[in-house]
Amino acid sequence: MNNMKDYMLRAMTKDGQVRIYAALTTDTAACAKDVHQMYPTSAVALGRTLTAAALMSGTLKSEKSTITIQIKGDGPLGSIVVVTDANSNVRGYVHNPYVDILLNDKGKFDIAGAVGKGYLNVVTDLGLKEPYVGRVKLVSGEIAEDITYYYAASEQTPTVTSLGVLVGRDGNIINAGGLFIQLMPGCSEENISWLEKCVESMPPVTKLLESENSLEQIIEEVLPGRELIFLDTKPVKYQCNCSRERMERNLLSLGIDDLEELAADKKETELICHFCRTKYVFQPSEIDNILSQTRKENISEADENPKE
Repeated sequence: MNNMKDYMLRAMTKDGQVRIYAALTTDTAACAKDVHQMYPTSAVALGRTLTAAALMSGTLKSEKSTITIQIKGDGPLGSIVVVTDANSNVRGYVHNPYVDILLNDKGKFDIAGAVGKGYLNVVTDLGLKEPYVGRVKLVSGEIAEDITYYYAASEQTPTVTSLGVLVGRDGNIINAGGLFIQLMPGCSEENISWLEKCVESMPPVTKLLESENSLEQIIEEVLPGRELIFLDTKPVKYQCNCSRERMERNLLSLGIDDLEELAADKKETELICHFCRTKYVFQPSEIDNILSQTRKENISEADENPKE
């Protein structure tokens, strides 16, 4: 078992033509598995997607930026939703945490079978008026290949993505991590063919993590023959930003009809956060207050926008 704390490392070749992001996410994947009480196949799918988000967070420049990955397939897993901020704080969930299907013909977790056919959305919110939304069809459902295809098709950036989550016979996560390598515009043919050779002989990420080498050592091992510059590291952790106030805003956004229905029940209303499973209970009197607040807002909106 790897005893290092989860982190993400940014590096590049000395000529700046190849950018490299590497992440160790063992604790993060294990935390997600525990939070959602997931079966191994679901845990591997979510663990890979959380790792992808942690790696992609390295491309964000502003502290306020976020990236949301949405994988919507027709397999038993349903959808996968993962969010990261610029500091590699990740959170996520799968629609069905209780999926365990037979291993594929290579003896590996059949994530493609669990995900099925569908599409991948990447929503990049840079804090501007409108977030940038990129959407591609799933090419494999294995997640790494789909992320690679997204960058090629939607952002015209040649990318190599390798993600791995290793699960023991007892169902616990042994290690998890990933590599994300991007060619910068104007990258030389020499660098392209060098990277292709490196990728051809690259072992699976979970194999690389077994050595308990640091991410710096792993990058040097998989990308020999170039001088590398290690830029910075960030801790990766599973962290939700839900709060009672956010849940109250969710209730406010329901609309009059739904709120009136809740108020008429005169029962406690329980909301559960998708990302961390925290329960928030609202008393009937609180629902009444939210309903009257919504009515007031609707009246003032109607006053501001009178019909012709």
